[in-house]
Amino acid sequence: MSLTIADPGADAFETLAPSPRALMRRRALSHPGLLIGTGFLALVTLAAILAPWISPHDPYAQDLSRRMADPIWGPKGEWDHVLGTDALGRDVLSRLIWGARLSLWIGFTAAVIAGLIGSTLGVLGGYFGGRVDSAVVYLINVKLALPVILVALSVAAIAGGSITAIILLLGFLTWDRYAVVTRSLTQQLRERDFIMSSLACGASHARIILRDILPNLLNQIIVIASLDMALIILIEAALSFLGLGVRSPTPSWGLMVSEGRSVMFFKPFLIMVPGAAIFLLVIAINMAGDGVRDVTSPEGRA
Repeated sequence: MSLTIADPGADAFETLAPSPRALMRRRALSHPGLLIGTGFLALVTLAAILAPWISPHDPYAQDLSRRMADPIWGPKGEWDHVLGTDALGRDVLSRLIWGARLSLWIGFTAAVIAGLIGSTLGVLGGYFGGRVDSAVVYLINVKLALPVILVALSVAAIAGGSITAIILLLGFLTWDRYAVVTRSLTQQLRERDFIMSSLACGASHARIILRDILPNLLNQIIVIASLDMALIILIEAALSFLGLGVRSPTPSWGLMVSEGRSVMFFKPFLIMVPGAAIFLLVIAINMAGDGVRDVTSPEGRA
């Protein structure tokens, strides 16, 4: 009669070994950049969603008797207008909250459009190669040869201040990063053993791309999307500042900076407040994107 002795050490190791989700959760909770970035981004997003209910005043309402009122830290500041009023007597805090909604909507939507275009082209070119890859490389080279700011200024001047036109314009001008990165990574992935095994088992090209390649690219796509969204918000603010983006009286952070530049030496808060909002939002998006990359990367960087 044979006697089998179980190894308690192996069972204990399996019991104590944390799952991949637990490891990812632990890295996320110990990553200061991710926590700070996502925290501030979540705060701004929540304020943008609840703008109709938390705004202390109508962002379009004008009161010339209260024009350019000091913020609460100024010599004549009042709690009725915490961040003061602009040259037309509109509440700066209310316009700042509504401007966050516009900036996030333009940045997110344009980044999604750019991601769909660039990732599709990059994956197709990297996976199929040959003429498909040559066509994708040609499109990437054409796009890289275009000066983004100059093209954006020209098209925005023609299209006017339509928010839809700005979103489509910025989406079609920022897809090249996705294409370059996804094409290079797809070329590396298609030579891996698990892709060859799927091909040997008779899996279709669509199944391999959707089930095997795209999940391995998601980490890099998220990082690019965070950088792209921050860039789009900056470009939109620049267009609005130059009078080629969102038109008055629509609340826009770039437009608020433009409207306050004529009195910036007398009422600097009219530029400092929206400028600080743009700066903090862009920094928060970049920190959140870098944190997601570190937490979800296979190397487990923290």
